[in-house]
Amino acid sequence: MQSNLEVTLDEVNSVLAESAFANVYGIKVEALARGECTVYVPFRPELQRPGGFVAGPVFMTAADIATWLAIMTLLGKEPLTLTYELKSAFLNPAKQEDIYCTARILKCGKALIYAVADCRNRAEQLLTHHTITYVRK
Repeated sequence: MQSNLEVTLDEVNSVLAESAFANVYGIKVEALARGECTVYVPFRPELQRPGGFVAGPVFMTAADIATWLAIMTLLGKEPLTLTYELKSAFLNPAKQEDIYCTARILKCGKALIYAVADCRNRAEQLLTHHTITYVRK
């Protein structure tokens, strides 16, 4: 962990462990940097669409959670931030495979926080691209 982060890897993993919605997807933190977070989402048969494709909400949840944790690297765990808007572009399908999602904070303002997130497979193929706005409460 870098010393300029407002949270530790243990702290974000604890936040995830306490978040029932994240546990549904089996999401784990892969890496943290200031204003950035990468999460790992293992393939789960119960979260696939017919034909073996990873369902869209899996990507959206990964992007949302990675952004939420990336914000914590800047603000810490305590400030309440909520998803305000999330737009997703589904670029390539993922079929029965794990995904990795990296969120990067573009601007952390006093009221709104802007971010982008990309989901990729193990081969680094771009699967989805997301633009995300969070609001500070």
